[in-house]
Formats: sequence, C-alpha cells, structure tokens
Amino acid sequence: MSNFKNPRLILASTSVYRKELLGRLGIPFEVVSPKVDETPLAGETTQTLALRLAKTKAAAVASLNPEAWVIGSDQVADLCGAAIGKPGNFERALAQLQLMRGSIVTFHTALCLMRGDIETTVCIPTEVKFRNLKDDVLEAYLHAEEPYDCAGSAKSEAMGISLLEYIRSDDPTALIGLPLIALSGLLRDAGFLIPNSKERTE
Repeated sequence: MSNFKNPRLILASTSVYRKELLGRLGIPFEVVSPKVDETPLAGETTQTLALRLAKTKAAAVASLNPEAWVIGSDQVADLCGAAIGKPGNFERALAQLQLMRGSIVTFHTALCLMRGDIETTVCIPTEVKFRNLKDDVLEAYLHAEEPYDCAGSAKSEAMGISLLEYIRSDDPTALIGLPLIALSGLLRDAGFLIPNSKERTE
C-alpha cells in the first residue's frame, strides 16, 4: 500500500477556490482551463444549468486527456428560480446583495468526475439566508473584500459570512465551490487512495 500511486487527475477549472479546495485532499492533480460557453439555455433550471456546465467542463478536458480522470464543477445561485451569477464589478455586486437581503438563496454546486465514457455527476444544494442589512453595510463589505468573482457576491469562507443568517448543507465545502465530501467518495470509487502519505500535491 505504501507504494500505491493514484491515477492521473485533472481539475477542469480556472477557479483559485476550487484549486485550493482540491489541494486539501493531499493528492497530486493538474489544472486545465476548460474553455466552455457558460450561457444558460432557454428554460433551463438553475440546477440543470449547474449540472450541464460541470459535465461540459469535464468533457472539454477529458476529450484531450482520455487516460486521466477529470473533475468538472460549477455553481449556480438560485433566488426564487432566477440564476444569480458572478457580478464582475461593484455596481452589480451591490445590486445582487440588495436583491438577496432578507431572502433565502439556494446555491447548486454540481460535480462531474469523468474518464472516457465513464462519468458520474452529483449536485449538492446549499441553502443560505441573507441578513436584512442596510446599504452602507453592504457597500463597506464590498469595498473590503471585492468578491466580484464570486456567485452571489458573498465569500462565506471570509468576511462574507457576516452577511449571512444561516447556512444549511450536507457538505460545507460545496458553498465555496467544490463539494469535497461527495468528491472524496467519487474518487475512492474510481480507485484513488485518500489520503496517500507517499504522494504530494503541486
């Protein structure tokens, strides 16, 4: 067992948050940008969108690396059936937080593990209740953290936690962007040894 070497693993993502999360498992992996169109389809639900994008990202990288296991993941925030994406700037982030304050938002975090014709997908929902905070508090938060690359404009792993009333999920890492509880199970089923003290991450 001490000489066991895990299969080749690729994270199909440009997210620094997913890279950091996957690194917690202590297994070597590569990072490749999937380069896919993330535009929602007409009539697509938020959960279906998250699952489709996770699979599309994995497939884009897996097609060029047929011998490797590839992880694709995507997250879509849902407010009353409407998708809340990454704001990109202060004005859109403030508008998002104003829209979500006092409301419950469901973050659908989808995961796909793929190699060749083998694929497994799961979607982990996280229910988040936002506090009903005044504009000056929301503005101060945005200036302090600048979470413009974060769906929903609030980083729960940092100062954004102060905007929330509660978080309900079966997997605490799902809200950050990669559900490690579900992923660990999928990787073990695929033949990975976690943890493996003889291997080191990048």
